[in-house]
Amino acid sequence: MSSIIWLTICGLLVAIVAALTFLIFRLRKTLSLREYAFAAVPRPRQIVDPVGKCLFANPAFEEFFGGDLRAVPELILDESNGDEEVRRKLATLQLNARNGVSGHVEIEIPGIGASDNDLQWRHVAAYPLPNRPGYVFWFVDDITMRRQMEKVINDQQQRFVDLLENAPIGFFSVDADGCFLFANQTLTDWLGYSASELESGQIKLHDIVAEASLDEVPAYHPFEDTDSRSGEVFLKTADGEKRILAVISQHIAEGGTGKGFRTRSVVRNLTLEREMATALEQSEKRFRKFFNEAPVGIVLLNERGVITECNRAFQELVSDGGDVKGKPLLSLIGDEERETVREALVSATTYERKAMEVHLAGNSEVVCNMNVTHVDENSGLPSGYILNFTDTTEQRSLEAQFAQSQKMQAVGQLAGGIAHDFNNLLTAMIGFSDLLLLRHRPGDQSFADIMQIKQNANRAANLVRQLLAFSRQQTLQPRRLNVTDIIAELAHLLRRLIGETIELRITHGRDLGDVKADQGQLEQVIINLAVNARDAMDQGGMLEIITSNVMVDELYKVKGEEIPPGDYVLVKVQDSGHGIPAEIMDRIFDPFFSTKEIGAGTGLGLSTVYGIVKQSGGFVFVDSAADEGTVFSLLLPHFKEEAGEIEEIIADVPQAQDLTGRGNILLVEDEDAVRSFSARALENKGYNVFEANSGEAALEILQKDEVTVDLVITDVVMPRMDGPTLIKKLYETHPDVKVIFISGYTEDSFRKSLDVNSTIEFLPKPFSLKQLASKVKDVLAMN
Repeated sequence: MSSIIWLTICGLLVAIVAALTFLIFRLRKTLSLREYAFAAVPRPRQIVDPVGKCLFANPAFEEFFGGDLRAVPELILDESNGDEEVRRKLATLQLNARNGVSGHVEIEIPGIGASDNDLQWRHVAAYPLPNRPGYVFWFVDDITMRRQMEKVINDQQQRFVDLLENAPIGFFSVDADGCFLFANQTLTDWLGYSASELESGQIKLHDIVAEASLDEVPAYHPFEDTDSRSGEVFLKTADGEKRILAVISQHIAEGGTGKGFRTRSVVRNLTLEREMATALEQSEKRFRKFFNEAPVGIVLLNERGVITECNRAFQELVSDGGDVKGKPLLSLIGDEERETVREALVSATTYERKAMEVHLAGNSEVVCNMNVTHVDENSGLPSGYILNFTDTTEQRSLEAQFAQSQKMQAVGQLAGGIAHDFNNLLTAMIGFSDLLLLRHRPGDQSFADIMQIKQNANRAANLVRQLLAFSRQQTLQPRRLNVTDIIAELAHLLRRLIGETIELRITHGRDLGDVKADQGQLEQVIINLAVNARDAMDQGGMLEIITSNVMVDELYKVKGEEIPPGDYVLVKVQDSGHGIPAEIMDRIFDPFFSTKEIGAGTGLGLSTVYGIVKQSGGFVFVDSAADEGTVFSLLLPHFKEEAGEIEEIIADVPQAQDLTGRGNILLVEDEDAVRSFSARALENKGYNVFEANSGEAALEILQKDEVTVDLVITDVVMPRMDGPTLIKKLYETHPDVKVIFISGYTEDSFRKSLDVNSTIEFLPKPFSLKQLASKVKDVLAMN
């Protein structure tokens, strides 16, 4: 029994052992499969006990971390150089896993380089083992490639979005009801709405379309023509303004008609283009206006020297009436300067402007200052030349006139100075002749000789008056005159002067205005012009004098003279003679210039005309052509009576027959001969004369208590103290004394420097004994 039991027990034991052996085999086989499966995983895996010790790690883990079997958190911290953010993430993950909560994080591992491509990324997951508290199964995956791919895709998406939103054209999409599904940033900026406002459904497409009739048009269609897919539309902005846009629209229906319908539209803003086009057009118009209205000629040449463009000023300079475009520039330049211009064009550079003076062909009187600039291809213009032509004809004429004026002024000053000295000499000659004639009556053998001396002295005096007329320093007695009366009175004399072979024709203007001039000098002007005309018509002809009124409305320039606005009397003296040669036209008013034979004239006739007219405030112009005659035009301003002015009436006062008188006279004259003659002449007439050779000597005489004077006769120009200065000082002590000024200069030259006083009289040199005595008696007789 016991043996049976034993055997039974042994059999059971054997069966148990066999079963255990089979179980162990099966367990080992299962564990071996799990180990193989764990090892076969290509990504790092690790099992860690509660104290952080690695219990198992697959080969991929050992390979990834170089055989280091420390726990995953420690290894990851080493890779990230202990970054605080990484430490926090791993500590939270590890704590949660030990407490039975799985989780995962993505860790950024800095690379060796500095670029984003050097960064490494790890996906770390922690799973608690079931029924094994504190045991953690760690997963580590290298996700660097995935993150890099994601970054590339994200960057591309951002670029696309940026391109779509900020492209220089607009995009929008609406549904079948015209509600906006999408509008890019560019379009919303143009319209002044935000994307959310448009896409909210409150604003529909037709709400912002302006200037279009869309009642019969689908809500999604922006055009009046339902068949059109492109065109220009006006869209209203949030501010109520209108923008013109070019729209191209495409309709898309997904899943059947009306289902999933939307549009794809591309918009181009034409507003700025139209504004720029308008501005460009306006700019071009302004440039064209500036170009054409420029006061200087502008010419564009190509490299061959052919005109491709020119403005109106240049066209007028050429003045041939035809279009000069397409013509070689050299064909429009005067023959003498063509080669010089050709050389200038060849040597011109972009950085240097060449300037020269040229005459244009066919119009040799026009002088231009030409500037040449070369234009290369880098300037944005076709290569060639830019030329500027400035008309300097008038400038040259003014320069010549200015030089002539300077010359005339210099000669005039010289003539005036000579005339003054001559007048002193002539006064003495005429005066002493008069004294001799007091002792040598007619019948005396010396009477004829003395008269000859006096007559030649008077002739010399007339010559001096002409010099003073030229230098505008002669003594004038201007008064209100009627030109018609003056010419009518001269008509008989003029007919005798010009002779029987010349016809005189006088045409008086109606209602001529009066002028203010010296009658004798104005008559002298007309006589001089008539005599010149006579000499130009040696075979006979026609002399015509025409008068008329002329009104100048605004400042008028003629032949370099500026005529101010006003009313004038025009006197034309024209003949049918041989004319004045062009080469001497600029010299006809020069003193002593004459084309007549030696001894036939002094050359002072026209210079006298010029001086008298200019001193009278007028103008004189000459027009002449060879064998067609000459026209002298005198322009005299109308007389205007100023407020408070009383016209001076100069009457012919009969000379006193008895020239004797009584009174004390102070005679001040620095010329000994003039003073001596004047003193003797006045003493012979019964006056008591005190002589002084200077202003200072005259004041010394007046300071004597016993000396009283009734009249002071003084020269105007004297050394140290002149006549006006003497009289000013004299008036301080003798305010009622009467004064006669004597001078070879004009009365105006000293009147301006002396206060106006009615007691001051003037006697021009040279004067005779009779003129002196008569003037003295008349002045002393005044109250």
